[in-house]
Amino acid sequence: MRSAVQHLHDACEFAQRSLELAVLARESLIAEAELTPKPGLVDRRGSGAHSDLTLDLMRRSAFALEPFFAAMASVSEGRIPDRELREELALIGQDAEHAMFQATRGANSHKGAIWILGLLVAGAARNQGQSAAEIAEGAAAIARYPHRPGPELVTHGEIVRRRYGVDGARGEAMQAFPHVTSPGMPMLRKQRDSGRCEHICRLDALCAIMSELDDTCVLYRGGRSGLAVIKARARAVLAAGGYGSVSGRKEAQRLDSELSARRLSPGGSADLLAATIFLDVVDRQEQEVCKDQSEWEATGGKS
Repeated sequence: MRSAVQHLHDACEFAQRSLELAVLARESLIAEAELTPKPGLVDRRGSGAHSDLTLDLMRRSAFALEPFFAAMASVSEGRIPDRELREELALIGQDAEHAMFQATRGANSHKGAIWILGLLVAGAARNQGQSAAEIAEGAAAIARYPHRPGPELVTHGEIVRRRYGVDGARGEAMQAFPHVTSPGMPMLRKQRDSGRCEHICRLDALCAIMSELDDTCVLYRGGRSGLAVIKARARAVLAAGGYGSVSGRKEAQRLDSELSARRLSPGGSADLLAATIFLDVVDRQEQEVCKDQSEWEATGGKS
C-alpha cells in the first residue's frame, strides 16, 4: 500500500510537470512570434500583413494563456482520452479565449494555438516518457471525441470549411498533427543536424509547413489561387537552399512581398510552427530523461 507521503510526492510531481508544460507552451508561442524575418507574420520587424496585432500583443497573449495550459495539463495527467476529458479541456479552452481577448483588446492572436497547443499539452501530460508521435496521437485521440454542441458560431474557420472542404486546426488535430510531425519537425531537425543556427532551422520549418498546409487563414482572404501562390513561393525558398542561403533569402523576400501585397498572413502555419517547437523540446527532454535513467540502471543505481 502506498503511503500518504508517496501520494503527496506524486501530487507535487504532477503539479510541477503541469507548470513545466505550460511554460514550454508559452515559450513556444513567444519563440514563434519573435522569430524574424517571417513572411506575412508578426515579428520583430512589425505586424506583417496584420492590422490589429503587434509583437507586444502576441507576447501578452502568450503570458495570459500560460495558466490555462497548466490547467489543461493538470486535468489530463494519468487520464485516458475520453469524452469527459474532451469536455473539460473545451471548457478551459473557452476561458483561455476570453483571457486572450482581454489581453489583446479583442484581437485574435492565438485562437487556433489554444486548440492545437492545448491538446498537445494534454497529450504530453497524460504520461511521461512518450515520444513526439505518441504525444501527437494521444492529443488526436482526445480531439476525435465530439464536443457537446453549443451556440453555432460562424467563424472564419467554419466559412473556409464550408466553402473549400478544409477542416483547418480541428482536422489537423484529429489526424495527429501531420504537418507538425512531417514536414515541420523533420525539417527543423534536418537543418539543426546540418549545423544551421536555431532561428534558421525554425524559419525553414515554417516554410516547409507553409509549402504543404491548406492554411485556412490564407484561404479565407486569398482563396485557392492565393494559397497556391503562397505554397509555390514557400517551396521555392526551400529549393533555393532555405533561409541559410543567399538565394533562399531572396526567395523568402519575394514570398514576404507576395503576402504583404495580398494582405495574407499564414496564421495557421505559424500556430503549427509553435506546436513544432513545443513538441520538439518536449521530445528531446523525454529522450534525455530516458537516457539518464538507462545510464543510472546500467551502473546499478550508482551516480
